[in-house]
Amino acid sequence: MVKPNWDTEELIENWTLLPQELELAKKKVGGNQIGFALLLKHFQLFAYFPEDKSSISQIVISYIASQVNLPEISYSDYYWQGRSAKAYRGEIRCLFNFRVASIQDSKEMATWLIDEILPDEQKNEAIRELVYQRFRELQIEPPTRGRVERLIKSAVANYETDFAEHTLNKLTPENTEQIDVLLSTEETESDESVEQSDKKSKMSDFAFLKTDPGAVGLDSFLTEIEKLKRIRAVGLPTNLFEGSSPKLVKTYRHRAATETPYLLRQHKDSIRYTLMAAFCIQRAQEITDSLIEILTTIIKRIDNRAEKRINQELIEEFKKVSGKTHLLYRIAEVSIAEPGGTIEGVIFPVVSLKTFKDLVAEYKATGLAYKRRVHNVMRASFANHYRRMIPQLLEVLEFRSNNDLHRPVIQALELLKKYAHSKTRYYDSTEEIPIDGVLKAGAKEILIETDNNGNERINRINYEICVLKALRERLSCKEIWVVGANRYRNPDDDLPTDFETKRQIYYQALTLPLPEDVETFISGLQQQMEQGLEKLDRGMPRNKGVTIGGKGNKGLIRLSPFDALPDPINLRHLKGEINRLWHKTSLLDI
Repeated sequence: MVKPNWDTEELIENWTLLPQELELAKKKVGGNQIGFALLLKHFQLFAYFPEDKSSISQIVISYIASQVNLPEISYSDYYWQGRSAKAYRGEIRCLFNFRVASIQDSKEMATWLIDEILPDEQKNEAIRELVYQRFRELQIEPPTRGRVERLIKSAVANYETDFAEHTLNKLTPENTEQIDVLLSTEETESDESVEQSDKKSKMSDFAFLKTDPGAVGLDSFLTEIEKLKRIRAVGLPTNLFEGSSPKLVKTYRHRAATETPYLLRQHKDSIRYTLMAAFCIQRAQEITDSLIEILTTIIKRIDNRAEKRINQELIEEFKKVSGKTHLLYRIAEVSIAEPGGTIEGVIFPVVSLKTFKDLVAEYKATGLAYKRRVHNVMRASFANHYRRMIPQLLEVLEFRSNNDLHRPVIQALELLKKYAHSKTRYYDSTEEIPIDGVLKAGAKEILIETDNNGNERINRINYEICVLKALRERLSCKEIWVVGANRYRNPDDDLPTDFETKRQIYYQALTLPLPEDVETFISGLQQQMEQGLEKLDRGMPRNKGVTIGGKGNKGLIRLSPFDALPDPINLRHLKGEINRLWHKTSLLDI
């Protein structure tokens, strides 16, 4: 479909007749000159002819008419489907060395879609664009728009049928049985003699798997683990969709998530089990990511809460110490009285240099004590509540690293797993406990305790906290990754292995033109960035909504809040309709 609006530059660039083209158009009679010129330039742009007059905007017609020196009204005499138009289309095809698509061409296009495109692309708009581009490369005039749409739908349907049958053949009877269990919404009494009418409905496991994690906490962590265990009970092979595009699997996953268990049960076996298999595999990845997010948030939370609590206690203790408040008052008083004076001449007569040295020494001496107090608060919170997640965490998640530098953290996790169900306070003296690469500087002094025999030992709870903190840091930068995760997957899998063979598809997915030369592409990006930064630099000082702080504000850039926009016209009606259909469900939830 030709776009309706063209600016002057676009008209000149795309619809200007070259001298040879103008000469060809002038050989026609009357309004046929405009019709021929429109067909010629349209085919030159899109590699197919417009299907009717309405597909070309009036501004283009006016521009073409002005070039052939004819009034626009003469174009109304041009018969779009007449013999002249048919002859013109044949002439233009010969001019560009194109031919009309045959039935065999359509079959070959469908085969090409199934083999090359549909395994990676499922969006109709993108598929349609690739089909027209393919016809152009083959120098074939494509069929009408309706036939192209039918061709695409037929290819997609055939591909989905083959894909579903291929997936079903990989599943065992045990897999399909477990999927049926997930979709079951019936439960019976324990007595086998209960009649069919006594069956009760229940929430399906499938519906449970679709629920969100909820608020971060131990309960949500354990709930997500339960979901992951239910999916793993299905026993799907890990390579079920190997070689298939993640985008395709994601499409099936979303289709399954939007349907109820009842609707899924109505599909034929191949479709039902393919949809559910895609859902289970991708949902397992999402749940694994959620577990990591909850874990890292919990670790950060107990650390921040401990520091906040100790800081508050220190403030209270500081307030209770006599003399320090008066000391600070005297320093402030003399500083205000003589702001231009030197420290030696103004402050030292009030507070001696020795006193300042004593305060610094006191602070340094209490640094370890501060860390120990924070750690003790963390330990209490962890041991009394969050420690229960360690056995579950290490049971369902497998951590790996591609860098030997972080191998100590992996070894520490294996040690935690080995002692996950042990009730001993210390690790066995024969155990090799990873220290370097796991504990931060100064942490060892906090962890070491003396047992009843006077031997220095590392307390298990203390060590577990340090290992989890180290794990959180490595996960955030993907130095450690999780088997079966998506966001926290192996970083080597982030790069497509078939990039060289499918460059065009990947660039199209990124909505970027395919560069002919890498250096030219990079230099173009650099130039765009430089121009953007220069524009930002010129415009920011004059922007009244931006304030750049001085040295006292550390050079912060502050943006004034936007003015609130008026509510959309039908927002109130939309909310009312949602509330009518789904009571107590807000628009935000939708």
